[in-house]
Amino acid sequence: MTVRVLLADDQEMVRTALRLVIDRREDLSVVGESADGEQAVARAIELQPDVVLMDVRMPGMTGVEATRRIVTNWPGPGEAPRVLVLTTFDLDEYVHAALRAGAAGFLLKNSPPDQLAQAIRAAAGGEAVLAPSVTRRLIDTVTALPVALLPNAPVHLDPAPREGGPEKALDGLNALTERELQVLVLVARGMSNAQIATALGLSEGNVKSRVNRILTRLGLENRVQAALLAHQAGLTGDIRMATTPSSQQAVAGRTGDQSTSP
Repeated sequence: MTVRVLLADDQEMVRTALRLVIDRREDLSVVGESADGEQAVARAIELQPDVVLMDVRMPGMTGVEATRRIVTNWPGPGEAPRVLVLTTFDLDEYVHAALRAGAAGFLLKNSPPDQLAQAIRAAAGGEAVLAPSVTRRLIDTVTALPVALLPNAPVHLDPAPREGGPEKALDGLNALTERELQVLVLVARGMSNAQIATALGLSEGNVKSRVNRILTRLGLENRVQAALLAHQAGLTGDIRMATTPSSQQAVAGRTGDQSTSP
């Protein structure tokens, strides 16, 4: 199946470069371009792409607002396209707002061609995509800001679940198996399911299932929230030590738990 991509960037040179990279892949195809946010929304509705590559800074309607309209006001048919935000190395308030608006992830404009192509495929497959450097900078910035300072949007950036507050989310870590904690640590490093699978010797499908269970058990909506929570809980070191005191006792008490094997 060919992944259909819409490009949204006000710089023609950037759009041309992106098109060259994408159209060289047999399974990827650029179906349209737009030079501002308003045009991006209209073209997304018209062309029904699988993925939108969205610049955050564009004249008129910003990429943030365009992302929000595509994700939350999608008229159908089918599901809304996955929106990947294109950003420079330095994070700013637009990146945080775009995540809250429903962006599926972030790419750096200087990402290697193969990384860009893989990110598009991952997004089309339902994965959140975060460049490791973006993850680290995002977490450092967001954890230093009160959530109230960030723009209101349907998608919560706060790592706590919708109900119960941060304490409930942190307590939920004790319900995770040892293997799930290891997966969570690697999610916090910005690794994709494929990269996590390689690191832990699991299948990619197994990792995807574990990530979904982690999000469900913690009451979170996406991988970014999970990464923020992991950093808040200090789960960012050696994956072999990825257990909390309470979870160590819990895991030890589970005989025959599937987490003890790949």
